[in-house]
Amino acid sequence: MPLQYNIPKYSDGIKQDTQTTFKGFDARLSACDGAIRDMRNMSGDEYPIASTRPGRKALLGLSSPNGLCCHDGIYYAASDGFYSLNGGDSVKLGALSDSRKRFASLGAYIVILPDKAYYNRLTGEFGSLEAEWNGTASFTDGTYAGIDAEACRIVTDGDAFPFSVGDAVTISGADNDANNQTIIIREISEDKKSLGFYEHSFTNADAQTLTLKRSVPDMDFICENDNRLWGCRGDEIYASKPGDIFNWNVFDGLASDCYAVTVGSEGDFTACVSYLGYPIFFKEDKVYKVYGSKPSDFQVMSSASMGVASGSDRSLAIAGEVLYYHSRVGIMAYSGGVPQCVSSVFGSAVYTDAVGGSDGIRYYVSLLGSDGVRVLICYDTKSNQWYKEDELSVVGFGFDGGRLLALSEGASGGALTALRGETANEGSFTSLCEFADFIEDSPNKKSTAKVQLRVELDSGSTLTVQISTDGGEYTTVRTLTAPDKRSYYLPILIRRCDHFRIRFKGVGGWRLYSLTREYSEGSQI
Repeated sequence: MPLQYNIPKYSDGIKQDTQTTFKGFDARLSACDGAIRDMRNMSGDEYPIASTRPGRKALLGLSSPNGLCCHDGIYYAASDGFYSLNGGDSVKLGALSDSRKRFASLGAYIVILPDKAYYNRLTGEFGSLEAEWNGTASFTDGTYAGIDAEACRIVTDGDAFPFSVGDAVTISGADNDANNQTIIIREISEDKKSLGFYEHSFTNADAQTLTLKRSVPDMDFICENDNRLWGCRGDEIYASKPGDIFNWNVFDGLASDCYAVTVGSEGDFTACVSYLGYPIFFKEDKVYKVYGSKPSDFQVMSSASMGVASGSDRSLAIAGEVLYYHSRVGIMAYSGGVPQCVSSVFGSAVYTDAVGGSDGIRYYVSLLGSDGVRVLICYDTKSNQWYKEDELSVVGFGFDGGRLLALSEGASGGALTALRGETANEGSFTSLCEFADFIEDSPNKKSTAKVQLRVELDSGSTLTVQISTDGGEYTTVRTLTAPDKRSYYLPILIRRCDHFRIRFKGVGGWRLYSLTREYSEGSQI
């Protein structure tokens, strides 16, 4: 449907069409007469005006960026560790492997996978979720709750045990196989060299070499929901103890238990997220939602819907109260029911390896094209329009203090950049706004004589107007430099054609308020 209104013909047969509403990116073959088929560094901030995006601010340069986490502060993973950014200073908090990271937050803790590491924002403690003890210990009688009890203690003369009351530990290496088990610690002596358990938990035995380990399951994806950490891998879903990031194997028959379940469907999990109060898990063609408030009544319900594409687990983000993510068929909008594809305007382009983020209103996604080039695209939930920016290769997004941040990588290294919410320091950037075919709602030949623009340029910016007929080369009509808001009446070399295109190439910021075309219509010959 045309985006302009028609004004009656002049007496000489010339028509005049004016467009004042400029929608977003639309690469479909059906796009015409006012649609924008290609763009660069455009924005929907001033919709329905066509305008360039806001400037960015470079905050930090780094090598080998591996992930970004914003949780009451800015934290990121680089090649050799985990860092915080305080003001303009980076502080290394701990060592990590050189690989892509996934984060989840619970209280003061930030959990980092696949390293199974954690950082406590309040105490500054950095360490491993798992704990292991190796040494010589014996299984003995003792006391439990101040009362004499049999076969209830593990005692050592060696190093102290690195565990806490309530930890579930797996014992291995015992001479008696019955003592090799996973069991919950009920008491710990003051010197941490004696662990207490329920009476008759073991068969008493003299000192022997043992291994005790508090373990965390191997998980590919992780999120926080209702004071628990939830994770998944393959066909398995896991949940930690409430408020406890360290314990995943406590099964006491209580509401404070951990949880684990196998879903048994085809394919592996591709992502997980907390949304609308539920932990939600995705496969490529399934969406799973976990209902219930405690392990005894947890229920995993599935629906045959388009889930998250493999490799796009970092694409999930909430904008306008809707969850967006990348599936095999495009970008999906999910509000608790059946996901809907909102990226049909991408046309036939195929994208993979999506990374998404949000400032609450706009959904940003960095996509890898089939040509090997990444593109950053923004979906504005206020206007329901897409806007292409540039080739920023984003590793992770974050939102902190009103700023939308992007951790990116490139040939010259990585960078942390504020896309929004900061005073720009990037200088002038190039922009493009290329309209689809103008056919003026007619299959006949037509001749365009003039173009009238109402534009506004930022100081020091330039805007070049170009035109192409019947798919030919673009020719420059004029380059505008005046910074004030005004109209330009631009004569064009008349060519009889089936269709024509108009393209704007800018340097710096500018806004297009209206576009008027004067043309005459001929026959089909």
